[in-house]
Amino acid sequence: MMITSIDHINIVVRDMERAVAFYCEMLGLEQTFETVLEGDWIETVTGLPNLRARCVFLGVPGQSVRLELLQYLSPQAEPVEANSLPYVPGIRHMAFEVDDMDALCARLAAAGVRFVSPPVTVPFPVGDKGTKRLCYFHDPDGVLLEVAAYSNP
Repeated sequence: MMITSIDHINIVVRDMERAVAFYCEMLGLEQTFETVLEGDWIETVTGLPNLRARCVFLGVPGQSVRLELLQYLSPQAEPVEANSLPYVPGIRHMAFEVDDMDALCARLAAAGVRFVSPPVTVPFPVGDKGTKRLCYFHDPDGVLLEVAAYSNP
């Protein structure tokens, strides 16, 4: 038996309204689902007693991979700043493909988003996608994100 697709990627956030606004208004994702997670099933899955969390799913129309945002109401934890550094082991960033990097970067900068660097061009072709430009930045909770744009050679 093999994996057939990627279902979703999870990000834990401190403020759901702020996170949804960022991912929807700034990056253009659409909210597709919202609920509160609580009860025996989620406590069993996570191993966390008395768990209660807000859950919002976001997506790109026509795409199957979803982004799950969770705001833990209980238990709560403080963020670990090292998690936003690109070289720390574990899941370090999530990349979004965009059709107009310069326009998106200008929009993010106007909203006060600080970039790790301006867009750079990868010095070799990336598979059959051609030339890649990318840049890193952080979401409101310090999660490292990448936007990438491709042009065929």
